[in-house]
Amino acid sequence: MRLLSLTRSVLCLGLAVLAARAADLRVGMIGLDTSHAVAFARILNDPANPEHVAGAKIVAAFKGGSPDIPKSISRVEGFVNDLKKFPEIVIYDSIAELVKNVDAVMILSVDGRAHLAQAKAVFPSGKPVFIDKPVAGSLRDVLAIFQLAKETGAPCFSSSSLRYNTASALKGEGYGDLQGAFTYGPAEIEPHHPDLYWYGIHAVEMLYTVMGQGCTTVVRTHANNTDIVTGTWSDGRVGTMRGNRGGKAVYGVTVFGTTAVVSKVPAHSYMPLVQDIVKFFQTRIAPVAPAETIELLAFMEAADESKRRGGAPVAIADVMAANRPAK
Repeated sequence: MRLLSLTRSVLCLGLAVLAARAADLRVGMIGLDTSHAVAFARILNDPANPEHVAGAKIVAAFKGGSPDIPKSISRVEGFVNDLKKFPEIVIYDSIAELVKNVDAVMILSVDGRAHLAQAKAVFPSGKPVFIDKPVAGSLRDVLAIFQLAKETGAPCFSSSSLRYNTASALKGEGYGDLQGAFTYGPAEIEPHHPDLYWYGIHAVEMLYTVMGQGCTTVVRTHANNTDIVTGTWSDGRVGTMRGNRGGKAVYGVTVFGTTAVVSKVPAHSYMPLVQDIVKFFQTRIAPVAPAETIELLAFMEAADESKRRGGAPVAIADVMAANRPAK
């Protein structure tokens, strides 16, 4: 009995130590040119927030900012001022200094082009890294980032919050065997990124939340205010995303099944994403497989190639082969 009691005590102590360590996770943010920096800080650092997520706190940040993107450079100081309400957050002048003082990192820079260089500055530490959408500013850089993560042993993952909102909206809905899906959302274009990387990525991530991996070909119809991108999956399923510009900014998903068709407008919240980010930092296990993230970025790259070809079908395998980074 004494041995059993001792074993239980040791187990409880071990769990308590693990919990304490999890609660003490120090997180650094790279890139304060996005509203996500403030939103994530409010969720992690403010226990009074109804959506508060325990287990980690933002303690460090690096401003970043891209002079050639107005929605980046013009907003940095405003977001920095918003973060000043959290005195525990130290603004560092270099990524190297930030990395020394944290247990995990969020790369949040709104400009995906900056992510590869930022990842190169973090990955050698081996610390877990969440990379906000888009993973990078090109498929070539996306592939380079995940290859570098593998080489350095630094766990990383990327996801839109809409993945989690879509999953929540469809939870418990019965539609039989999945035959296909249709998603829609805003698709504002930023000239320094492939068209869908900037904002259309949300509706694409929603599509992959439902459909999963396996898309083989992509076709895009482009107009001034609309993009329609249709993918054919290897098992014959068809998934389509509609990107809207100039209209009401609403996200939606329709799932086509053998027994029902289900349509939902997901409620938006960052909390489910942040919960998975914290769990990822604690376990170092990515909740979204790199292969799926790479494919959905390739889906968008193929959509750009289809646009260049006047709407012709483009194979994802061809786009992947054309963007392999040089060794």
